[in-house]
Amino acid sequence: MEGTMRGVCKMAPGKGAEYRTDLPIPQTGDDEVLMKVHASAICGTDLHIYGWNEWAANRMKNLPIVFGHETAGEIVEIGKNVTGFQVGDRISVETHIPCNHCFQCENDRRHICENMKLFGVTEPGAFAEYAPVPKDCIVRLGDGVSYEMGAMLEAMGAGVHGVEKAEVRGKAVLVSGCGPIGLMVAGACKAHGARRIIACDILPEKLKLAEAMGADVTINSMETDIVQAVRRETGGAGADAAIDITGNGRAIVAGLRALRKGGRMVSVGLPSGEIPVNLTEDIIYREIQYTGVSGRQMFATWDDCMEILQSPGFSLEPVMGGRYPLDGFEDALAAIQGGAPGKMLLIP
Repeated sequence: MEGTMRGVCKMAPGKGAEYRTDLPIPQTGDDEVLMKVHASAICGTDLHIYGWNEWAANRMKNLPIVFGHETAGEIVEIGKNVTGFQVGDRISVETHIPCNHCFQCENDRRHICENMKLFGVTEPGAFAEYAPVPKDCIVRLGDGVSYEMGAMLEAMGAGVHGVEKAEVRGKAVLVSGCGPIGLMVAGACKAHGARRIIACDILPEKLKLAEAMGADVTINSMETDIVQAVRRETGGAGADAAIDITGNGRAIVAGLRALRKGGRMVSVGLPSGEIPVNLTEDIIYREIQYTGVSGRQMFATWDDCMEILQSPGFSLEPVMGGRYPLDGFEDALAAIQGGAPGKMLLIP
């Protein structure tokens, strides 16, 4: 496909990004499809790229580049090595681009590939009218899944992966952080059969959304001691599992201490630095199982997400925030930074 397109581009190191109307439409490689973008969601990673923190500076060596990785659209061109898809297919995109030959890839753990590339970070992304999608990253959308819902599945998958690791069925679960991923985690816990869902955050409007997503109890951690509150809600025993979306050190330690002995802690959110933890008292003596998750299992977690979307009572609507045109991306970023609840979407 020839011509130019509109898009949001990270032009150079430093804070900021630029809306452009003269970007070349990507050429479709042999191992890619070209996707016409219908919706893209803004992630915390995109804020890091815009603000140009240490994480972004260490990974993005290929500027200028269109960024954005949570997206959905339709296939308009297909590379010669791509099979199983056709023009017109409705798709979402897995962010992790595996090498397919390292130890992790050869042992069905492509989501933690040793040579990982990242769609919308190290490779061109989706804050534009068109995006090139590697064949290993194509996810077909289920019937009834809108493009806006499809744009949220990548983030939902990270949370659902955490729910899978926590094995929540029949358990009392603490969900720390009620941003978009935390809200979807609360809904996924309910769909997976959690016995009791306790959600905490510092913003009342986010806690109200957590109730809409299925939380049985909500706690404002600015006003209430989380450990004491969780123990009250669990008859003194503590939560069976805790899933942290915040990446905040104090929230992680509180989550650990809110667990019963033998409980399970799952970290989804990314801390910005090292976190001091009392391994002896908080983990070892209490036999706490602690694990982290990185993205989504390819593609078992995606299949799980599609099933959850069909669960009675589950809806992504409470998680959807504002909808903005591409040239309104600065307004969308400002809304997120201002604490607006829900996921902000860019609609080309």
